[in-house]
Amino acid sequence: MINLNSKYRETLEAIVKQIPFEPEICLILGSGLGDFAEKVETVKSISTSSLPNYPVSTVQGHHGYLHFSNYLGKKLLIVQGRIHFYEGYSLSQCVLPVHIASKLNCKKIILTNAAGGVNPYFKPGDLMLASSLNGINIKTELTELIGLASLTQKNALLDFPSKEMNETIKAAALEEKIPLQEGVYWLTKGPSYETPAEVKMVRKFGGDAVGMSTVHEAIYASSIGLKAASISCITNYAAGLSDKRLSHTEVMETAELVKNNFERLVKKTIELL
Repeated sequence: MINLNSKYRETLEAIVKQIPFEPEICLILGSGLGDFAEKVETVKSISTSSLPNYPVSTVQGHHGYLHFSNYLGKKLLIVQGRIHFYEGYSLSQCVLPVHIASKLNCKKIILTNAAGGVNPYFKPGDLMLASSLNGINIKTELTELIGLASLTQKNALLDFPSKEMNETIKAAALEEKIPLQEGVYWLTKGPSYETPAEVKMVRKFGGDAVGMSTVHEAIYASSIGLKAASISCITNYAAGLSDKRLSHTEVMETAELVKNNFERLVKKTIELL
């Protein structure tokens, strides 16, 4: 097992010296969803480039900041700049924001992402609440990170999502009159998009949306006792389901169109938690 406490001791020490409060809820922002950080009151922003051993985010739309924010009296940690496996980082680096949230005594985490729609009833612009996830192709790395005993004894693969969190998100969507899909998020490592054949396989085995993040964060969060949930912005049809060529530009453009609904949903969820 990798000892994250030792690996990131200096990182945590640098953060603790600057934080204005211990957050209640952590929010990790996915591709194209980073603007949410500007929609709440920011008390303190820490550039991740100033922190020792914090990986640099290299993907468009992922700014490197930890924001300590307030919304309706709730104390938030907003991670603006996800660390992706396909950028060449290890899983022990990719889960660093979750580790930080836990060490700051945060109890709940909302993971967001941009995803390709595999379910034929999904369309670009939909929001999807994860009912489950598939991380079959990272189980070896997860075992090294969490330990086989922890994965099995703590049911880390089964404890996501938090029933309480998902029920709250569904209630928030109902109150805000925001259509909310529900389905299985399937992880691929990237960096290339999935082939049409791979998308057919994902659908055959029960996947509704496919992306390159979130699963390891969700499993790690669950394994260390955080209540976790995930919301996907369906930004495109997965390969083979549309004549359009997939691109990160399309992901960003669709996220821009849906950001109002996303903002309303997340704000109402925070209010109800």
